[in-house]
Amino acid sequence: MAKPENVDSLDQAVERLLAHTGNTVVLAAPLGLGKPHRLLNAITRRVAADATLSLELLTALSLTPPAPGSGLQKRFLGPFLTRQFGDDFPSLDYALAMRRDALPANIKVEEFYMQSGALLGSTQAQRNYVSLNYTHVARAVAERGVTALVQKVAREPGGTRLSLSCNPDLTFDLVDEVARLGNPRPFFIAEVDPHLPWLDGPCAVEADFFNVVVDLPGPAPELFALVREPVSDVDHAIGLYASTLVRDGGTLQIGIGSLADALCHALVLRHTRNDVYRALLEALSPGLADSPLVRSTGGVEPFRLGLYGASEMVNDGFRALAQAGILSRRVIDDPEAMARLNRDASTPEDDARLAFEGRYLDGAFYLGSKDLYAWLRGLDPEQARGIGMTRVSHINELYGNNEALEREQRRDARLFNTCMMMTALGAAVSDGLDDGRVVSGVGGQYNFVAMGHALHHARSVLMLRAVRGSDGAASSNVLWNYGHTTIPRHLRDVAITEYGVADLRGRSDEDCTLAMLGLTDARFQQALLDQARAGGKVRRDAAVPDGLARNTPAQLSARLAPFRRDGSLPDFPMGSDFTLVEQRLVRALAWLKSQVAKPAGKARLAARALLASPPSDDEAMQRMGLASPEGFANRLEARILALALAETTPRAG
Repeated sequence: MAKPENVDSLDQAVERLLAHTGNTVVLAAPLGLGKPHRLLNAITRRVAADATLSLELLTALSLTPPAPGSGLQKRFLGPFLTRQFGDDFPSLDYALAMRRDALPANIKVEEFYMQSGALLGSTQAQRNYVSLNYTHVARAVAERGVTALVQKVAREPGGTRLSLSCNPDLTFDLVDEVARLGNPRPFFIAEVDPHLPWLDGPCAVEADFFNVVVDLPGPAPELFALVREPVSDVDHAIGLYASTLVRDGGTLQIGIGSLADALCHALVLRHTRNDVYRALLEALSPGLADSPLVRSTGGVEPFRLGLYGASEMVNDGFRALAQAGILSRRVIDDPEAMARLNRDASTPEDDARLAFEGRYLDGAFYLGSKDLYAWLRGLDPEQARGIGMTRVSHINELYGNNEALEREQRRDARLFNTCMMMTALGAAVSDGLDDGRVVSGVGGQYNFVAMGHALHHARSVLMLRAVRGSDGAASSNVLWNYGHTTIPRHLRDVAITEYGVADLRGRSDEDCTLAMLGLTDARFQQALLDQARAGGKVRRDAAVPDGLARNTPAQLSARLAPFRRDGSLPDFPMGSDFTLVEQRLVRALAWLKSQVAKPAGKARLAARALLASPPSDDEAMQRMGLASPEGFANRLEARILALALAETTPRAG
């Protein structure tokens, strides 16, 4: 390939793009962190201003900071968002326009994965959503006749190479798919981001991989950092159950969010504070540690052999596992050597290769907190060599690559994913609603669930909360049926809620239904059983077992309360982006949200606040700008907030 052209302005980059593509641009951009926001905004603004141009953007997960909202939410989020993203973070113009259904007629955006729940009200986004397995995206983009790709990259310190760093996921696969079709190679533009961690290995390329390299002068905006969510009692319980299914010496895949954080925290407890971990399990579910499922599938001991991570997304959970010494099983890209290593028959050459080139974590993209990015930047060379950022086809797909190698590398795989709802017959709802609207996307979930069945000694585990909504309007997430399915029931395997674990693999519909009944909140068990009985899926005299009456939020919280108080189950086990006073405010605002969702909740809350005299949290009031409120509306806000702070302050004893 020819030497890339280096430019130092966005206008130059846009001119080079249009000179190659002409007036019709079919543009690909990575999901998540790999999007060059400034360059994409320059392209979309140029097209929007010229009706003779047209742009079709093929992408996913267009991350945009949340809006501060109004009232107490604005008082909280305004200062926090400025601190988290900076004053100059370039939100994606097209993403903001899509939310308003305001994309111009000459710009079309098709996404295969959306920022969760953000685009439910956008008809433009919903109409142009493309439902694809992650591993099929490169093929689809190539078939659409993509003419260009833009991507954020890191520059090698003291060198000339570039690293796709956060997003090698689809770029390499796209090159191969375009070549397979015999189409011209797309015009590749890289924007160098000085904040992006340099990672070597599979994601590093020579500069001439790109046609144009953009080095913009001046300081670069902060990387988009996810805000770490608080982990609730429900989340911690699910994470604890899930952690018992992980086998020492095995392979780990996890998703994103507070359930993944809870799982990784439980694994760290298992490894570093095993006595506390076992006490937690016994309090949560007496006898769980010695149950047949845990004995046959996982374990509760510290990790002697360690785990290997192979997950489409590298997140803060993997950072915590690496820092705790749990990600210590390494793999190399040699099926014969891996077979010898797995059978304790390795040669000295195998061991030497493992020490030098072995990887403890492979991923297709990374996305997380500022702490994750700082960790990646600060890895010493030996640690950095242990991470292989690579193409998604290698991570998510077992077939069509080096299947023999991947089977040896991914021994005892435990593939954990989150869903929104499950049916009593084992189907899962993860990405959409029964009216057809898309919440997020399939992503790699179907790939990993299928892989859990295809790999020997592997298990696919779906985690979900048993209930959604507030106390005033609770609904069960374990349903008899639902009008949309992401994972079909014939791929049912293991399901987990805060009330336990259901082993569904190879079981009859009746056994599956009764097992899912055990994961259901007590308020919804009888109705679910009645529906199953009406459908002829359980015997006519089937009854809800007496022991399931304990499946209530109150009983769950009581079992975990001592461990919440002593800090074993913190609100933010992966660290927090909030200050200590903001963490108190997060709990208070969450409580307020649950209260106003109840019937007549706002009126009752206001009445309680006006009559109550809670102790003052001066630091919290100062942070919210309510230390000396003026006017009735502000004084009412202050009293409501004081009540919420009092209600959510942990009580001793």
